[in-house]
Parts: sequence; structure tokens; C-alpha cells
Amino acid sequence: MAELAFGAARDHAGIVLLLTIGTGIGSALFVDGVLMPNTELGHVAFHGRAAETLVSAVSRERRHVGWKRWARDFSAYLAQLEAYLWPDLIILGGGISKEFARYRARLVSRAPIVPARLLNTAGIVGAAMIGDRAARAGSASLPGTS
Repeated sequence: MAELAFGAARDHAGIVLLLTIGTGIGSALFVDGVLMPNTELGHVAFHGRAAETLVSAVSRERRHVGWKRWARDFSAYLAQLEAYLWPDLIILGGGISKEFARYRARLVSRAPIVPARLLNTAGIVGAAMIGDRAARAGSASLPGTS
């Protein structure tokens, strides 16, 4: 939500796919600025396993894979997602986003790929935005408040 409000997805029409790459792979899919609920694209089958077990940041370290090999594997995963969703923009966030320059040239995609502008803090800022909206609407009970 933070990338939609303040970051790389701001004012971007069409289909925007945001992948948060870290311990696993989180995902958000926006269609003309509207969040589509319940995307779990890190769990999509990829080479017979959940994608995040092979191409998350943690799996890259666990497998002792360099950026070149990881980018090749991640590009294959992106190709699979592109075949399903046909995004107009792909945003990469999470812990690995701050290393974008190390692997960007090796990613292959039909859609433009950009790092999250808020890098690894996008999820935290987005969660705070949603919490604030819920509190203002009175639909959330926050501990320690009256």
C-alpha cells in the first residue's frame, strides 16, 4: 500500500505486481490502483516446489548461489508469473531490493522491473497506513487506548 501511495506504483494504471523478496516471497497485485486480495505468489509451484524455497533471498544464501545464477532462476519465476498475470510493471521490494543494482541487468522480463522506492520499509509503512485507517474508522481496537 505504501508503494501505491508514495512509491513506484503511484499513479501507475494497469496491472502492478509487487514482490517482497526476503525470508520468503510476499506479493501484492494491484489493478488500476486497487489491491487484489489473497495473492500468495511465493507459494506458486516452481520446479516442483514453492517458488520461495528456490528464489527468495534466504534461499539464495542457503543454496550459496551468486547473483548471476539467482537472477537467472528468478527470471524464470517472473516469466511464469508474467504468463499468468501479464503485469504492466513489476516492483521488487524486501531485503533484496537494496541490492537491485547487483542483479537488475540479469533479469529478463517483458514488463519493466523497478525496485521499491521505500525499499525494505515499504511493508512497515503500508501496515502503519492500514492500521491508521482502521483506527480512524473505529474498526480496530488498539491495546492501551481508550
